[in-house]
Amino acid sequence: MANGEDELTLPQRYPARVAQTSTFPGGAAAETSTYPRRACKHASDVLAAQCIDVIDFGQARQQMVERQIAGRGLHDPVVLAAMKHVPREAFVPENLRDAAYEDGALPIGEGQTISQPYIVALMAEAADVDKDDRVLEIGTGSGYAAAVLGDMAARVDTIERHRPLAEHAREILRQLQYRNVTVHVGDGTLGWPQGAPYDVILASAGGPDVPVAWREQLAIGGRLVMPVGMSRTRQYLIRILRRGEDDYEEERLAAVQFVPLIGAQGWHDAGDAKAAQPADTRDGPLSPRRLTPAQRIAEAAETLPDLDDAAFGRLFDRFGDKRIVLLGEATHGTSEFYRARAAITRHLIEAHGFNIIAIEGDWPDAAVIDRQARGLPPAKHAETPFTRFPMWMWRNVEVADFLTWLRQHNTSKQPMERTGFYGLDMYSLSASIAAVLGFLDQVDPKAADAARERYGCLEPWREDPEVYGRWALDEDFRRCEGAVVAQLKELLAKRPAYTEQGDDEPYFDAAQNARLVADAERYYRAMYYGATESWNLRDTHMADTLQYVLESRGSLSKAVVWAHNSHIGDARATESGSERHRLNLGQLCRERWGDEVAAIGMGTHTGTVACTSRWGGDMEIKSIRPSHQDSYEAWLHASDKPRFLLDLRAQAHWLLHQQLSKRRLQRYIGVIYRPESELHSHYLEASLPQQYEAFLWFDETLPVTPLQKEQGEGAAEMFPTGL
Repeated sequence: MANGEDELTLPQRYPARVAQTSTFPGGAAAETSTYPRRACKHASDVLAAQCIDVIDFGQARQQMVERQIAGRGLHDPVVLAAMKHVPREAFVPENLRDAAYEDGALPIGEGQTISQPYIVALMAEAADVDKDDRVLEIGTGSGYAAAVLGDMAARVDTIERHRPLAEHAREILRQLQYRNVTVHVGDGTLGWPQGAPYDVILASAGGPDVPVAWREQLAIGGRLVMPVGMSRTRQYLIRILRRGEDDYEEERLAAVQFVPLIGAQGWHDAGDAKAAQPADTRDGPLSPRRLTPAQRIAEAAETLPDLDDAAFGRLFDRFGDKRIVLLGEATHGTSEFYRARAAITRHLIEAHGFNIIAIEGDWPDAAVIDRQARGLPPAKHAETPFTRFPMWMWRNVEVADFLTWLRQHNTSKQPMERTGFYGLDMYSLSASIAAVLGFLDQVDPKAADAARERYGCLEPWREDPEVYGRWALDEDFRRCEGAVVAQLKELLAKRPAYTEQGDDEPYFDAAQNARLVADAERYYRAMYYGATESWNLRDTHMADTLQYVLESRGSLSKAVVWAHNSHIGDARATESGSERHRLNLGQLCRERWGDEVAAIGMGTHTGTVACTSRWGGDMEIKSIRPSHQDSYEAWLHASDKPRFLLDLRAQAHWLLHQQLSKRRLQRYIGVIYRPESELHSHYLEASLPQQYEAFLWFDETLPVTPLQKEQGEGAAEMFPTGL
């Protein structure tokens, strides 16, 4: 170990950790975790079920390195070894310790963060840290990056301007016996001349330029890695190699988002409040071009009638000629969002002939509801729908009320004119396998036997497919990809034989389930290569499924889609799309159907929401923090209009469209909500008008009402009126 000490064994360097009670959450995107394991106080407790979930931090650290770092292409063995050794959980606040190995930054106090593990590794690898190097780190923060560097280099000086953070980091590093790391309190932009020259300088904060002091303190042949940008919140990670006295070679590595570098040679210690200031009126009244964003929003806002008023739906006649209307939501647990989608959808069905409702839900679950809504006999062996976590997302009173209306509406229509209800998501591996086998048992028992043989490869993982993905990474493990693809091809090839009786619907359902199994197999493998690849596979599956449904319902079919804002807003207009290369359903719809698509987002300033603190946990009701001052939501709130529709199209409000197009923070709350780390967990930079054609605003909102309050309760009726 290159840390300036005699060789210490790992137990000496890293004393055994006491297992922590697990509330390990998933992210809004990934929303899965394999970290928790079971632990019991006594052997007899296993039978008595007196066990608690705990986190195996060693396993979590190993998986973090494999999936978040090596899986993204970083392969320096020294960096990987250091990331495997340093206990990140020791450097995060105790209330966030269960999230220590998640793929993101976490708050540590004083407005600072502990960096995303991948960024720490990326910077260390870019700096090419050697065992004999002297390293200067700017921005100690939690001390985590300093510890990683301490494992790699001979000596580390690290500077922190916030004394409480510096003292806390110093104590943690002392406890972990990092004697080669020295924490200083001061202005990091001035460097640490007492220790210069340095072979490596790393900065964990972004400045408008490289401080002159750092260039001077960098040794000839030294490497400097830091975020640089003219924005306090958006920078590019750069690497500088000093080749001579006045010869510096610069390379841009990646777009990043760090806290600002404050100091004499960085940013001033004050936020840029220009966006929040009113327009200058010294020259007279405000002209149309001089309105503040909030004032222009107030001018363009169309007040929303009551959600049960027929006039509410008529506001959306402007999108009645579209083939696809995408209806978003800023959270998965807000009553107003569900009720608004229901009201819009009812009007689009009744007034404009929309005949497809497609949701961010699993295909087999939606298929059960579809048969009920269209008055069809239930499928044999169909399971109770939407019992997979999180049940409150679809098993709530707001959805049940809409489905009751849909069933009543369909009873007055001919079978071919009835509106269908379909699921676009792909988490139903086990149920989809069962659906394919059930269909083949009815129409082709020999083919069913062959399908069971093929799907047998996935049998051990049907109830826990995330584990399959980990096993599939092993070169010695036989993947199931070929088997599930072969089954899909055979089913598609036999369509003429399976539909010769004229009823295409059972076949179409089976074919879509077979597609889902094939896509899900790829998805669970992709989870272990990185979040971007798995996200892209999931949203591509959603877009493909929507296309299959539209084709199956004929050339005149029209669809309303219910999904999260992060899925229906065009990803190309967000930092996730432009910098992380994520695509989404909204982008794919625009690419495939062009102007036939309209996306309508929804947002809120504050209120309460149904959510959870960790993946797999029971539903909670949490207060939503007032929107961040640098967000679109802050502008919408400042309009002083409690409920409104904002048409974002250039032809509707050209100046508004132009003024709002520049990217700004936007809030996204998924199943999991963490108010304590909201800025880092739930905000992204995005362009509102480039994502959506319109936006619905509800300044203060309430949570959905679940049909059952806890995961695992007895199944509640989705149609409470008895229909």
